[in-house]
Amino acid sequence: MDSRQAIISFSQSEKVKSGLIWCSQCTQILENLPPPEQQGALRVLQALIAMIANEVQVARQASGDPVWSEVDKFLNNARVMIESGVGHESGYHLTQALSQVNRIGQKSMTFLMTQGLLS
Repeated sequence: MDSRQAIISFSQSEKVKSGLIWCSQCTQILENLPPPEQQGALRVLQALIAMIANEVQVARQASGDPVWSEVDKFLNNARVMIESGVGHESGYHLTQALSQVNRIGQKSMTFLMTQGLLS
């Protein structure tokens, strides 16, 4: 990992992390909505996950860190759950993606700190 890759990974991890937290919250809200409103909420959730997936792809291409591929797999699993009509079950996959993103962010932050670029 070089400084450029670490900066990209750290920056993208923060952005993706916040999106994943939003999506996780949405899945919890989804469970308590009346059925007609759940369809609209599922569409919004699909759009959010698609935007996050785009950011993950940018991060993977720009940083070269293979862990971003793991994040992408978890997002795809969450997307499948949502498209199957069981969006409330996607929380597990979103949590796993969040865990991997935290791992990327921590690794990048540690590297930047050892290089004296982050304090």
